Amino acid sequence: MNTLADWLVHLEGLHPKGQAGIELGLARVALVKAELGQTAHCPVITVGGTNGKGSTCAYLENIIDRAGYRVGCYTSPHLLAYNERVRLNGVPVDDARLCAAFARVESARRAAGDIALTYFEFGTLAAWEVFAAADVEAIILEVGLGGRLDAVNVYEPDVSIVTTVALDHTDWLGPDRESIGFEKAGIYRAGKPALCADPAPPESLLRHAESIAADLRLIGRDFGYERPAAEAAENRLQWRWWCRSAGQLQKRALAYPGLRGPTQLANAAVALAALDAIADKLPVTMQAIRPGLIETELSGRFQVIPGKPAIVLDVGHNPQAVSVLVGNLGNMGFFDRTHVVLGMLADKDIAGTLALLKDKVDVWHLASLSVICYESPAAAMLAAKGVANESDRILAFGSFYTVAGALEALGRKA
Repeated sequence: MNTLADWLVHLEGLHPKGQAGIELGLARVALVKAELGQTAHCPVITVGGTNGKGSTCAYLENIIDRAGYRVGCYTSPHLLAYNERVRLNGVPVDDARLCAAFARVESARRAAGDIALTYFEFGTLAAWEVFAAADVEAIILEVGLGGRLDAVNVYEPDVSIVTTVALDHTDWLGPDRESIGFEKAGIYRAGKPALCADPAPPESLLRHAESIAADLRLIGRDFGYERPAAEAAENRLQWRWWCRSAGQLQKRALAYPGLRGPTQLANAAVALAALDAIADKLPVTMQAIRPGLIETELSGRFQVIPGKPAIVLDVGHNPQAVSVLVGNLGNMGFFDRTHVVLGMLADKDIAGTLALLKDKVDVWHLASLSVICYESPAAAMLAAKGVANESDRILAFGSFYTVAGALEALGRKA
């Protein structure tokens, strides 16, 4: 295998369901990890949760980068190119680094007994190989699915974050928030900082953290955010982060983060609380935090494309995420009509998600992920652009695949 494309075909071939193959469990990946001799050489931050994982990882990555450290960040899925999943100081790694890492994982996989890794498991091990070779000083790992049995959980974190707990992937994680909360709490560790940014965490998460004696830190109790009343013009441009640290209450006035929407304050707050929790291992200053938050960008998270008609891209695909999306749309001002380019995977709560958009959409353009009206998300976006007036708005959402197709149709990079 000589190219990244060759390797990705190989990864897909290792599991009967290809890239979409899911087989939860740590035994396989742990054997190959041991064969590779992978050990932590720097602070590790693990980020899980139903919604908000990607944004929280982006804030952490940008702040740590601004602080002058070499930082590796592993997220999934990607929008346009696999390289987006493995970044060094915010830059997707090149094909050569990935291919070299894949080759090392493949050699170890065969040496460990020709273990059949899933696409995600193979990629997780390879990402760690990239970070080790680059001698990074901090590693951020985004959970792929759940937490307890996700491949990322084979690594020992110095601090773990659960952003939110909502219904998603119920076939794998259980039918309710209590079941899902237990799975997500599986990334917590005994005696280590364990953060949760959900304002009403499931009892299962709280019980598990207590049972293993994790250092549980909750939003609203141990850290959080405030939006001051707009008594003065400057207050409208700031929010306050607060955190109880070493028995002291600290507050910091900050400019609003680069990512849009009120929910981003919770994501930013938990990112800052995580960095505070490991300040002895990875100190960062306000000189890094301020630009790190303001300058954070992330494709597909309420991403507004400049021009007319207005175009909004969002990867939200469950009721919790779309309720936030609806709120953000309401803050955009007036548009004559709203067109929606939609594609969702069959395992999602499509009815519950779309009910939140009732009476808010004028024209629907449905892609083949759900109803065969257009052959692809890209074709649906082109059709929407063809009929939308300058005073209209186009929203493309429902899946990473949908947003990727929309970006492709717009000729834009992630």
